[in-house]
Formats: sequence, structure tokens, C-alpha cells
Amino acid sequence: MRSCASTKRSERTTTGFRPVFVVVTLTPKPEAASRWTDQALFDVADELRSELAKVEDVGLSFLVGGRPQEIRIEPDPGRLALYGVPLGSLISAVRDANRAAPLATLLERDSAVSAVAGRTLASPEEIGLLTVKAADGRSVYVKDVATVVQAPRNDDARVWSLARGADGKWNTAPAISLAIAKRPGANAVVISQRIVARIEALQGPLIPNSLNATITRNYGETANDKANELLFHLGLATISIVILIGFAIGWREAVVTAVVIPTTIMLTLFAANLMGYTINRVSLFALIFSIGILVDDAIVIIENVARHWAMRDGRSRLQGAIEAVAEVGNPTIIATLTVVAALLPMMFVSGLMGPYMAPIPANASAAMLFSFFVAVVLAPWLMIKVAPREGVSAGHEAAHGEGVLRRLYRQVAEPVIRTRKRAWIFLIAVGVATLLACVLFATKTVTVKLLPFDNKSELQVVVDLAEGSTLEATERALLQAGEIVKTLPEVTSVEAYAGTAAPFNFNGLVRHYFLRQRPELGDLQVNLKSKDDRDRASHDIALDLRKRLAGLKMPEGTVVKVVEVPPGPPVISTLLAEIYGPDAATRRAVAEET
Repeated sequence: MRSCASTKRSERTTTGFRPVFVVVTLTPKPEAASRWTDQALFDVADELRSELAKVEDVGLSFLVGGRPQEIRIEPDPGRLALYGVPLGSLISAVRDANRAAPLATLLERDSAVSAVAGRTLASPEEIGLLTVKAADGRSVYVKDVATVVQAPRNDDARVWSLARGADGKWNTAPAISLAIAKRPGANAVVISQRIVARIEALQGPLIPNSLNATITRNYGETANDKANELLFHLGLATISIVILIGFAIGWREAVVTAVVIPTTIMLTLFAANLMGYTINRVSLFALIFSIGILVDDAIVIIENVARHWAMRDGRSRLQGAIEAVAEVGNPTIIATLTVVAALLPMMFVSGLMGPYMAPIPANASAAMLFSFFVAVVLAPWLMIKVAPREGVSAGHEAAHGEGVLRRLYRQVAEPVIRTRKRAWIFLIAVGVATLLACVLFATKTVTVKLLPFDNKSELQVVVDLAEGSTLEATERALLQAGEIVKTLPEVTSVEAYAGTAAPFNFNGLVRHYFLRQRPELGDLQVNLKSKDDRDRASHDIALDLRKRLAGLKMPEGTVVKVVEVPPGPPVISTLLAEIYGPDAATRRAVAEET
């Protein structure tokens, strides 16, 4: 029998099934490690959890590790028989006494007092003085038939932290992790900054100086870095296109392009907001993906307007611009709709990949449509505004004359199309080259991946011992694997979770890692240096770690897996084979051959 006031281990599944985006790990400093227990760590982490819950837009949270205080009532069968007290009567007496319910609010002058019926039991002494009826009608104290103690909860789980100190030495200490989720639709970057600021403010008043409060996961910071990187590439692509237009056509056309591209992007973001899409890595990638396409309409219109103005046939610039737009209007419409038709089917992909990739066809299609209207309305108007007052500059005539690129193209293309025979030879050569390129996929010379490997700041080592293994065996296996992990120069810290699961991310949410709550199961959360401070990518580090762990001696039946955070939506194992046989040796032999 346990007090209902203790925090249950199952609470970690109550985050509304939303991935954890910030993890705070509390560990004692090396010089104070002997003075801290699991119970003391839990008390501090529980108070910290209450304080961080006050931060705006913070969602649900849970603790992994530590042991809270609980009141245990341990019935003595001998004394129960001596006094003639049934066990059911003892349970009913404690349960009925530990109840409280609000009755009403009493108003007196300018104050209001809440009236409560019953009470909740808060100490072993109170429980021990409860009375229970014996079989003969006598009243017996609970302390006479049971032992009532207040002690840390007996959990089949332990958490350790392996951290590299400033001197380069590794320190091992007990730890507890506070996992925090955010509310739906909230900005992860802003919330993570608020959490970090709040933790810094609580250093000293709440978090003792003998404890280290380390942010071991900060997806808000990661998202901010990714978004800034994509914004940089978006600006770089825009500047590159403007410079190219300036060299190829003219500086006035480049000015028009410099206005057209940002206008189209802002209109696309407005449409994305109306469609319910936020600015994230996928939506920004969609803009970068489409920026080379959306500028095509503007380039066609701008170049054709410049060509009509360079004719010098007596038409006004306004009339020349109108006729130039009308000349290429229909082909531009068809080209725009063709690109949209090619992108839209991606929105109907099912499964996790559908919602994940939906911003790409939605935003890219909107960008194409807006780019067409901007190209036929804004671009000609800007061309007229930036045009010289008198005549047409010689730059336009030179731009549309026999330039270097045109002469080079003529020298390459004319020999190919000069005769029908050469044209057919060229066409057949292109077809053969295409078939040879497709063969590379069939022979797996070129690996086909939907998304490239990402350079993450974390890895996970999942250890599964044979069913029935003890928590101590799992703990030993994790620490042995941790010793190998520590040999990697890119690792900054490791958290070992024995008998429980590490705070889950999106990958763990899909694969149900939060259900790993058995003594024979364990995780190693490996934290890496920032990608700017290391030479190897996280995928290369994972491959190296797999090779090093292959030589690790583990108990029979142990499975060790190095898990990477996928760049896109995670999936459960695509293929699962079950092998049946008369004995374990035969099944293992068949599995190795397969």
C-alpha cells in the first residue's frame, strides 16, 4: 500500500504525446556527489519543474530518475491474525480516511473561506493513529498491525550522468532529467530562451551551488540555427540571381529582379499563414527550392520587354512593354501551371511523410502563382520606372547582340543540328546516357535517399538485455558501453537510463520508446559538440561508434543499437522477420545466414 501523493512513473506518457524539446539534467558537482541522494535530487527537480511550468507557453513536463518520498504501509500478517483484523478492513480504513472534498465557500464580511470535508494524510504518525475494526468489534490502531514508514520510493530505474569536466576528465554521478514539452503552435525558439533565462535566475535561490543544471537538449536553439542557416541561403540565392541578371541583361533589369523576388516571397509567406503553415525548416526549404523557379517568369518578362525596347521602331516604352508581355503571356501561363501541376500531387502523400512534406508543394505552388502575377504586373511597371528618359541605352543593344555566351552556344549547337544524322546520333547518345544513369540505381552504385543525413548534436544507444535480466545487469551493460562512448572526442556528456527510457524525441515518440519501462531495458543519451566545433558529421560518428561497440562483451541475448535522429519523419522497422526453430542455437544460425 502506497500513498497516492507520490509521483508515478507512468506520468512520462502524459505529455499529450508531444515530443520533448528541452531537457534539463541535474547532477551534483564532483566534490559534492557524496552528499546528494536520489531523493534529494528529486526534491530539487520537482521544485524546479513547478517553477518552469510558470513560463509562458510551456506545456506538460515529467521527471526521469530520482526517487520521491512515499508513505508505505506494510501489513504484518502475524499481528493481523493476532488482533483478528482482515486485510481488507485495513485497506478500507486507510483509503476512507485519506479523502477530502470541497463543500462550499463561506462568506464572512469581506473574506471568503473554502470549507473542505475530510482530510488527506500527510505523515506516518497520522496514518499510524488511524483505527481499524477487528473481527470482534474492537478498535485497533493501524500502527499495531502494520509498519508505517516514509522513505524514498523503490524504483527499478536509475539515471547516471557521465560528463567531461573542464580538465578533460570524466565524472560519473547520479542524475535526474526534467523533460519539458511546449504547447501546440507555440514558438519553440522563444520558449527555450525563456526556460534558459529562468534556470539562470533560479541558480542559487532554488538550485544549490553544489548542483549542475545542464541543458542536455535544446531543440529551440537547434531550430533557430537551422532557420537562420536557411534564411542565409535564401538571401544568398536572391543576391546571386540579381547579380546574374545584372551581368546577363543589365543593371536596371537586376534592380527590377531585386524587387520582384522579395515581393513574391512575402506574398508566399502571407499565403502560407492563411493556409495554417508556420515558418519552419520545411517551409523555408520550400522557398529556397522554388526561388530558382519563381524568378523564371520575371526573367522572361523583363528580358522580352528589354528586347522590344531595343528594337527602336518608334513605339513608346509603355506600348512596347504591353506588347512584350502579351507576346510571352500565354507560354508563361502554361509554364507556371505545369510546375504547379508537378508539385501539387506531393500534398496527397499519406502517412507521416504527407504532413511533413506538405509545406513544400503548398508554398512552392503559391510562390509560382504569385510570381506570375508579379511578373506580368509589377515587373513591366518597374521596368518603365527605371528606364532612362531619352532613348534606349546602348547596353540593351549590346545585351541582345552576339555576345560571348551566344557565340559559345552557336559553336556547340550548330555542329549537332547541322544534319539529320548528327541530330539522331546526339539524341541516341542522350538516351543511352540516361539509361546508364538509371542503371546506377539498380546496381546501388548511387544510394537513393528521400532526405540526406543531417548533422545532429545527439545520438542514442539502445541496450536490450535478455528478458528477466536484473536492473544491476542493465546498469553494468550501460556503463560498459558508456566507457566506449567516452573514447569519442566529439562527445561532451552521456546520460545513462537503466530500467527506464530517456526523454523521448519525435523519433522515440513514433517508435514508442517511452514504453521502455522494464529492468532489462536501458538507453544511453549521447550529447555531441556543436557541429561548428567538430570535423565529423553525426552520421560518421554513429558509424564509428557502431564499430567500436561491436567488440563489446555483453551478456548473452543482449542487443545494442546506435540510433540516429532521422532528418525527417521517423518510421517503425519496415521489415520484421520472426525465425522459429527447435533451439536457440539453430535459430541464431539461421538468423546469421539470413
